[in-house]
Amino acid sequence: MRKLLTSRPARGAFLLASFTLLAAPVPSQQASGPIARYTIDAGTMSGMAAMAGGGGGMGAAMSMMMGGGRNQPLHELVLRLGSTRAPASGAPAADHFMPAGAGLGASVPLVTPRIVPSDDQPMPGERPKGRLLLFWGCGATPGAGQPVVIDFAKVAKGQMPPGLYMSGASIPQEWQIRASNSKTYGDWPNSQTRKTVPANASLLGDHRISGNYSPDIAFNLKQDFMPAITGTARAIAGGATILSWNSLPQATGYYAWTFGAKENGDMVWWASSATQAFGGPVWDWMSPAAVQKMIAQKIVMPPSQTSCTVPAAVTQAGGEMLMGSLYAYGPEANFTYPPRPADPKAVWKPEWIARVRYRANTMWMLNGPDMGSMMGQAGDNGDDAPTQQQQKKKKKCGGGLGGMLGSAMGVGC
Repeated sequence: MRKLLTSRPARGAFLLASFTLLAAPVPSQQASGPIARYTIDAGTMSGMAAMAGGGGGMGAAMSMMMGGGRNQPLHELVLRLGSTRAPASGAPAADHFMPAGAGLGASVPLVTPRIVPSDDQPMPGERPKGRLLLFWGCGATPGAGQPVVIDFAKVAKGQMPPGLYMSGASIPQEWQIRASNSKTYGDWPNSQTRKTVPANASLLGDHRISGNYSPDIAFNLKQDFMPAITGTARAIAGGATILSWNSLPQATGYYAWTFGAKENGDMVWWASSATQAFGGPVWDWMSPAAVQKMIAQKIVMPPSQTSCTVPAAVTQAGGEMLMGSLYAYGPEANFTYPPRPADPKAVWKPEWIARVRYRANTMWMLNGPDMGSMMGQAGDNGDDAPTQQQQKKKKKCGGGLGGMLGSAMGVGC
């Protein structure tokens, strides 16, 4: 649910966004900040995440999954450049020159997006219907006070449920690059190029970012993409489901969630956190420092944990199938020029700073084929991997639960 969508949001997606309980970090800048800031967010996608990331969208991912399609992990890159300068001449222009192993050619363009006013208009007279049932925590049975039920019609009248509260998480603020906090901004992927990151791409080597609105940025990356997550979703007696996955050596922590929708408009949302913490930064790339703080607050699972049980009440309330996602947060690399002085009292005015963050994530249908089988790797998952992939009846994306899930999440088919 990344992040990630420009189409007109469906009613369900709007309501879900309205009830994001864990606020995203607020962008911040140093008073004497650098001229240019640059970020690389590098991800490894598996399961339905790889299918959707391959260009077919969530509808194609669900269609392939329901038909027993096989898939391989994919990589994703999100590049952002922000500067305090205007272009030296002409229109903004910048490029990221990649190592040959990235498989993206000599460079990719960082394009300054055009701001187009939205034509989305509220639908007059339409009253929201249905409910959102919130569950959280690993275990066969939900904890006290669950589920918290949010009636959309009541919320539209200003009536919030008494059991709903913020998680209280204090997340370290992490600087972000956006067009809104930059004099000139460019990013990739963009509409100017349709390149995709190859499955065998490598980030190792020299990187250089050059443009007409920022100083040249150059650094050498020694950390590559993270390995893929594979695993199983295994039903146990009583109706609960055990999620298990392979341990990633680079992982700093894990977070899982599931979401389901019924024809009557009800939706179910479960998160692996021990407290009410849904959405926000846990769906993003996060620094090891932020992850450590969230592990201490029992929002993120520690890197030593490789399983979590989804309560039976979640699968009972969610209907035929629930879509699930698992994130493994990874390391971070930071670069600056000139380097930060060793003397904390020395004046430091960097020309540029750069940050590279890593993560791996997978998506699956909770009561469908397991994560490993969807990637054609079920035999590599150890003793917990099933010996046979259970076949489900294929459904069209245009209707039924598949269409509902896509619509409710704002991704369409």
